[in-house]
Amino acid sequence: MNLFELTRALVDIESVTNNEKQVGDFLFAHLSALASGYDGRLERMAVEPGRDNVLVCWGEPIVTLSTHMDTVPPFFTSREDDEFLWGRGSCDAKGIIAAMIAAAEKLLVAGTRNFGLLFVVGEERNSAGAKAAAATPRGARFLINGEPTDNRIALGSKGALRFEVTARGNLAHSAYPELGHSAIHTLLDVLQDIRRIPLPHDEMLGSSTLNVGTISGGRAPNVVADEARAEIMFRTVGDPDSLREGVATVVAGRAEAREVLHTPAIRLTGFEGLPNTTVAFTTDIPSLSGAWGKPFLIGPGSIHVAHTAEERIAKKELVEAVEIYARMVTRLLADG
Repeated sequence: MNLFELTRALVDIESVTNNEKQVGDFLFAHLSALASGYDGRLERMAVEPGRDNVLVCWGEPIVTLSTHMDTVPPFFTSREDDEFLWGRGSCDAKGIIAAMIAAAEKLLVAGTRNFGLLFVVGEERNSAGAKAAAATPRGARFLINGEPTDNRIALGSKGALRFEVTARGNLAHSAYPELGHSAIHTLLDVLQDIRRIPLPHDEMLGSSTLNVGTISGGRAPNVVADEARAEIMFRTVGDPDSLREGVATVVAGRAEAREVLHTPAIRLTGFEGLPNTTVAFTTDIPSLSGAWGKPFLIGPGSIHVAHTAEERIAKKELVEAVEIYARMVTRLLADG
């Protein structure tokens, strides 16, 4: 398959987080010929039953190219026009997978060794694949992590702090609400107060942000709700303790807040010859970098269309990414 065909083939495999098996099997089969043809080592790295990372190395992997296989919902298949490839995961991050594989082919044809490809599960939810990979490092000194940065090298990335907020009430007939207590009403009040928590600011990364991502609860329109839940996420720019304290103060005596994820904000370094940027999203780098080497963050595509119904990636950027990845690996292998 050429670069565009491979991207579309990957996009057309549904791999919403926790359902990555089919795309992992596809990648394992697709990489088998490239591994055997150039004396590489291909393996599955178990994460959970039915969920594996895919790793292939040629020689000792001083440099590792890595991104994720999973996507956010909802799934929709690929299409193509003269300028773009469209579909869920086209830019986040299946086009990046295809570009990394194409860069590997280019490097291998040129006789380059001592690098690898690592494709992980679970980035869109909790970095489960990255954390599993960090437990079994392979000695790499440099990590090139792929996310949509418009082919610019990121100098910093916001972190993430996620909570599940639960409110409880008492069931009653909705005609007599005074006989019960609505968990939904309590939750709405709590969320409104959480939205008033002051958000920290950083000179490089900008301001922290808050998203109320999901709300659920209740049993029927004519029943006073006895339980309601919400998932919220802060995008952090530094120490998250003030946000933790703010949430704890708001929910005290009213609801429960369980912290389910924290990924720290990070500072990164540039790469000579590549334009710079900063990004507001979170990546697998905090989970991987200690075990897989000094990190660099770069990839084709715009994060502004990732996770949307208009997700797409420019063909021109995909082609450019192949050259960028190959050049970065060559440079890092030569002089670090």
